[in-house]
Amino acid sequence: MNNAELARLKAEAAAAAARAARAEAEAAEAALQAALLAGGENPSAEDTVPGTTPAEPAPSGYAATVAEAYRVGADPRTGVQLGAMIDDNDAPLSRVQVGIPLATLNRHGLIAGATGTGKTRTLQLVAENLSTAGVPVFLTDVKGDLTGLLEPGQSSDKLVRRTQSLGQQWQGRGFPVELMRLGGDSSTTLVGTPIRTSVTDFGPLMLSRVLGLNDTQESALSLIFHWADTQGLELIDLNDIRATVDFLTSAEGKDELRTIGGISSATAGVILREIAALQAQGADQFFGDPAFDTVDLLRSSSDGMGVITALQLPELTTRPELATTLIMWLLADLFSALPEVGDLDKPKLVFFFDEAHLLFRGASKAFLDQVINTVRLIRSKGVGIVFITQSPTDLPAEVLAQLGARVQHALRAFTPKDAKNLKATVETYPTSPLDLEAVIRGLGTGDAVVTVLSDDGAPTPVAPVRLRAPQSVMGPASADALQQAVASSSLAPKYANAVDPRSAYEKLAERTADATARAEQEKEQQRLAKEMQQLEREQAREEARRAKEEARRAEQFERERNRLIGSVLRSVGGQLGREITRSVFGTSRRR
Repeated sequence: MNNAELARLKAEAAAAAARAARAEAEAAEAALQAALLAGGENPSAEDTVPGTTPAEPAPSGYAATVAEAYRVGADPRTGVQLGAMIDDNDAPLSRVQVGIPLATLNRHGLIAGATGTGKTRTLQLVAENLSTAGVPVFLTDVKGDLTGLLEPGQSSDKLVRRTQSLGQQWQGRGFPVELMRLGGDSSTTLVGTPIRTSVTDFGPLMLSRVLGLNDTQESALSLIFHWADTQGLELIDLNDIRATVDFLTSAEGKDELRTIGGISSATAGVILREIAALQAQGADQFFGDPAFDTVDLLRSSSDGMGVITALQLPELTTRPELATTLIMWLLADLFSALPEVGDLDKPKLVFFFDEAHLLFRGASKAFLDQVINTVRLIRSKGVGIVFITQSPTDLPAEVLAQLGARVQHALRAFTPKDAKNLKATVETYPTSPLDLEAVIRGLGTGDAVVTVLSDDGAPTPVAPVRLRAPQSVMGPASADALQQAVASSSLAPKYANAVDPRSAYEKLAERTADATARAEQEKEQQRLAKEMQQLEREQAREEARRAKEEARRAEQFERERNRLIGSVLRSVGGQLGREITRSVFGTSRRR
């Protein structure tokens, strides 16, 4: 057993002992108060069991309504405990506990508030409660201050005063955390298992969002993805999609391009330039194999606690489109992978989406439609989403309409726009006797206005709440704790080392090489055929010359033969004529 595991077991044992002692003290306090009342005496501050606080009067009026409405959510067995209601004097009512029923967390939620009002600590508190209830959690850690979930928090006088006033039995403890980071960049100082996906799995819609393409360019990219899929070309990394675009716009690929409707050279040029820019930003580290299996987010530790997967994401501030689209891809992939389960006693996973306003900034209509549909439908897969942003007005109305739980920290109204946003926020809450605008303006750090869905699906009364303190370190974990978490990761062997399979880049290079070889072969064949034709023409000319020469010689021979024959005939004819003449005229040959 390693030191971290031993420390965790010791902390849990100490927490259990503290809870038992607290329960025993509270039981003794209740018995004492009952005995005093039975004897006709009024309990006073002195009539308490040491280690307990004086009995608080039973809630009445609006506080009693709130206490009853949040009864299920405030029960640690069935809900996520948030804190205690604050009265008109800004004092917490420890007997009016507020929480979110676990069964309604798949109806999604919102944590909102101005910078520095406690949103991150609320996220940490809710994540701890969920992990304790056995619900896996995924969250993004932009500043690195959520790694403290690994280690038990340290008590202080201020912390004790706050927790006692809230009726919180606080005990420092660590939680099972899986640290992850974007891609496998070895130059980064971040620690954790790298998370990657293939370009094909990421899809044209989300890649268009990351590349900043317009609707026309997005449509062209979708056609390119479709063609690659029909050709069996795996788009694993950005080199694959670049090679595909290059091929389709080349001389070799122009015929293929016609089959998908054609893409202008200007559109192809924009896509290639944006891909090159994305590679220059280091996005190559995210796209690749092995691709992350989102089902690995749904894990529990050996003691039944939900594993908190913390994705360290400083890129959210430097590359917001890539970072937020990555998170949306995780959600979309979960939606595709998980079966329908309907309503459960507790969610299968709760997904915290920090800086959620960045997801919607500058997004295309097609992308927004996909986000809205995913948010609307993924609840049936047992997945809850909690958006974290500064103002509810940062989110589209279609998304806000899907949110069941709302934890609103303080909003300031320093400008007319701020005042307008504050008024719009107040108008979205259920009717209550509270002056919500004044309440939200006056909330302190760690306080919030809460409304959730009750276990029967109805909105609960709006309650100003002083939130409980997280049990883990409220800040970054120590270097030793980080290294221990990485060393004990069960996902590292699966995802740590990148692989480079044969994909579109290699296949298209081979296809281009084959086409070049075929072209060279055809060129050589054409050269040989041309030479053969030239030889045949020369041979024909030679044969014609020879035939002509032979004909000329034959004609000459014939003429010579005829000349000789004529000469002989003339000679013979002359002599014969003379012989005949002599015989006729009586002349004789001269002797």
